Amino acid sequence: MEAHLLLEPSLALLSTPFRHALEKPLNGQPLTGEDAYLLIHASGAELPALMLAASHLRAQGKGNTVTYSRKVFLPLTNLCRDRCGYCTFVHAPKETEAHTMTPDEVLQVATEGARLGCKEALFSLGDRPELRHVEARRHLKALGYASTPEYLTAMCHMVLEQTGLLPHTNAGLLTRDELLGLREVNASMGLMLENVSDRLLERGGPHFGAKSKVPRLRLAMMETAGDLGIAFTTGILIGIGETLEERVDSLFAIGDLHRRCGHIQEVIIQNFRAKADTRMRDASEPSVLDMVRTIAVARLVLGPKMNIQAPPNLTPDAYQMYLLAGINDWGGVSPLTKDFINPEAPWPNLLELKQATEEVGFRLTERLAIYPEYVRNGSAYLGDSVRERIAALVSRDGFVKKELVQW
Repeated sequence: MEAHLLLEPSLALLSTPFRHALEKPLNGQPLTGEDAYLLIHASGAELPALMLAASHLRAQGKGNTVTYSRKVFLPLTNLCRDRCGYCTFVHAPKETEAHTMTPDEVLQVATEGARLGCKEALFSLGDRPELRHVEARRHLKALGYASTPEYLTAMCHMVLEQTGLLPHTNAGLLTRDELLGLREVNASMGLMLENVSDRLLERGGPHFGAKSKVPRLRLAMMETAGDLGIAFTTGILIGIGETLEERVDSLFAIGDLHRRCGHIQEVIIQNFRAKADTRMRDASEPSVLDMVRTIAVARLVLGPKMNIQAPPNLTPDAYQMYLLAGINDWGGVSPLTKDFINPEAPWPNLLELKQATEEVGFRLTERLAIYPEYVRNGSAYLGDSVRERIAALVSRDGFVKKELVQW
């Protein structure tokens, strides 16, 4: 459908600049930064028009298919060299909640996850705690490893070989050699950009003192991952003190990186949730409408082919709205382990998620930790052992074989 026909019912209610900006991506033209700045401020009659345009663009690239990954969450260590203002995952070594999983613990959880039909092992952990904590160095030495990335690589290899689960690693900043080693035993990897603004690193900001959250370092690592042929997940965290324009700048940074490297398989739009035992416990959370307009702008900036995700467990009463704003993925959902980053927010039951997805006209389909378009080009993105395991799990379309899907 032509853009002017799509938007015709609300054209009279839109300003000429807003309408022109909205029509550009629908007609195959890229948005400028100024266009996106205008759209991210959508309100009133502009908001449903923005959502409609984003939905139309998503349909062009993804049809009515919405995906998820059935996973286990493996919090390898909750020690970290950083302490961000909103994080409850990280603990100091002397706190009772501080923990680094042993190989036996990792294998026990992964084995049970495989029994329950999971395909993905999400390794999430603090960034190089040994650089800050002597206790972390001692523990690694006792386990027989010199660094957290070295231990992580060994655990990914163990899980892949002994359970068949496909590792997806989110381990903070990694060197080229570390990325190369992990590539051999990971289906994909991830690192949230969160936001491109250096302003958030200033005293009083959410990333003050967090050495791994420097945006240029994160973008540089993601570019290295692209050079190495690693299918990669990234995204933005909204509501942590950034401006709407800084959200747009972050989306453009991700889009520019993908155009250069072609390896960004997924972009997450995640909403900040305030937690009682953090520095940001009194900060305001993004509203559903704020999430919706950010998702819609992300779709218009990143185009019809990008996989865009928003986590359903962080907005349990309204996540269907995200489908109407342009997402096509729910991310990882676990039948076994909680969301250790947001432990107060349980995953939706998969049957509930399926019903909620179908109620608004979409079809829920299971994917692996690597998206179908990258599965189909596996020789460029996968090590041999991972590629062989994936081949046993997917149909010709790159999605999980129907006989392996469990509800």
